[in-house]
Amino acid sequence: MRFKNLLLLFWWLLPVIGYSQNTAFLQIRSGHVEFSSDAPLELIKASSNQLQGILDVGKSVFAFKVSIATFAGFNNPLQREHFNENYMETEVFPEATYTGKIIETIDYSKKGIYTIRTKGKLTIHGIAQERIIKAIVNITDSKITVQSDFTVMLADYEIKIPRIVDNNLSKEIKVSVSATFVK
Repeated sequence: MRFKNLLLLFWWLLPVIGYSQNTAFLQIRSGHVEFSSDAPLELIKASSNQLQGILDVGKSVFAFKVSIATFAGFNNPLQREHFNENYMETEVFPEATYTGKIIETIDYSKKGIYTIRTKGKLTIHGIAQERIIKAIVNITDSKITVQSDFTVMLADYEIKIPRIVDNNLSKEIKVSVSATFVK
């Protein structure tokens, strides 16, 4: 466990080390993840401003993570409790992650808006699925912003919906991610 904590610390310090050696690592300065479940009987929305991540612009690789317990904005406290305890099992699977590579070539020194595809492993509820996710990258003089909208099928991540609430939860969850990296 101690080795794992040291590895995690190194992984999160890597962007700082990168800055000091003039490498191409960027760290998220602000990040937001939200999801919505639009089922026949209920619309459920929640979001988190605790998205963390790094981007290696030299290798076009990235890693994002969000703590599941940081999602807020549910219709009521009981809904949040069911989300964490019954569906996401947050104590067992505390994070969702997406790690991978940008497929298209981007010149990060040129300002502009680029539509790209990413390929990587999206891990939710302890299940890793290979995904290709589209994103829009906006490069300005001072920052890089990333915006992506995609869907997650609950069955792909073995998230079970009890029959009694089958009409309250959608089997397809809409996810929106936005992140700002500062140059």
